[in-house]
Amino acid sequence: MRQIIVDKDRCTLCEICIPVCPFGALALVGDEIKVTESCNLCGACVPECPAEAIEVTGPAPEEVDLSGWHGIWVFAEQTDGRLAGVVLELLAEARRMAAVTGEEVSAVLAGEGTRDLQPELIAHGADRVYVAEDSVLASFRDETYVTVIASLVQHHQPSVILFGATARGRSLAPRLAARLGTGLTADCTELDVDETGLLIQTRPAFGGNIMATIVCRRHRPQMATVRPRILQADAPDYDREGEIVDVRVDGPALQVRTLLLEAVEEEQGIMIEDADIIVAGGRGLGGPEGFEILFDLAKTLGGAVGVSRPVVDAGWIPYIHQVGQTGKTVSPSIYIACGISGAVQHMAGMRSADTIIAINKNPDAPIFNVATYGLVGDLFQIIPNLKREITNARR
Repeated sequence: MRQIIVDKDRCTLCEICIPVCPFGALALVGDEIKVTESCNLCGACVPECPAEAIEVTGPAPEEVDLSGWHGIWVFAEQTDGRLAGVVLELLAEARRMAAVTGEEVSAVLAGEGTRDLQPELIAHGADRVYVAEDSVLASFRDETYVTVIASLVQHHQPSVILFGATARGRSLAPRLAARLGTGLTADCTELDVDETGLLIQTRPAFGGNIMATIVCRRHRPQMATVRPRILQADAPDYDREGEIVDVRVDGPALQVRTLLLEAVEEEQGIMIEDADIIVAGGRGLGGPEGFEILFDLAKTLGGAVGVSRPVVDAGWIPYIHQVGQTGKTVSPSIYIACGISGAVQHMAGMRSADTIIAINKNPDAPIFNVATYGLVGDLFQIIPNLKREITNARR
């Protein structure tokens, strides 16, 4: 087992190592430097110790033969015969990466009654579609999906597997990574790849205050979940040709420990990631009661309500409405930002909107720098007037 050891006989208690540790895992306790459970064995402290009192002990990580791992895979998430929008975005990104690495792009499609989706996946960039059709896969359960996909991965050895950062992707990808003994970067906002096939994954860290770039050098496959609406789907080419590979599913061999009795859809109105019009509010609304006028305006426009992170942190509105680096990325036709100052973390999640309308009483609010139209004034006066004008125009 590898661990960080501090030699008490050599250590001079200079404390130089303490601020060096990026995880705050070193502390002066009494007359010695202690290594806490926060240590992740990065070794940043070792070369900084002037007394050479710190060392990493234990066997070095095993070198894995990466030469046999090739190909970029996309998990083709579907529900009731409909592909998740993020799948098409991931296929476009996979094609871009394949142009750099020279690898093929494959989609993994699991479920029942999915035959009509195969041409769609090929048209959007898949060179090959692995199709696992079985009644045991009709309803999504991560334990059965993991078993099927893990078997495929172990047999074909893809270099990269991409998932959407959806509820299903976030449930499936970690379990699959653990089964395969590899790493996973969750909730990525940017992907890149070098000529050697090394996947460069970028995601928000430390509450969205920094962007971390992560690579998986020693293990394969390289796995990432990617936020919907971050990437752009390509137009389909229905003249593309691809290969369909039927995957044999041994139903009895799958460990199904749960039985789905009934699926009940919760009525939540229009989800912000699917909305064409979003009315978003920030701390300028003053409290949860202030959002009543936003929900009213959104209903009038046939849109959805979004919020900035401070609103969720304050407990005014549920997280499902949060827009930004630590929330959802949206790309509506119209985004109306009410009482939102425009922190970079929030604007990262909405700046791709076609038209941005900002309402704020502070004329110097950063949100006006990205706004298509700006209204300076009291939102509690402007929004009711806006709703009235919209209603009158529709008569």
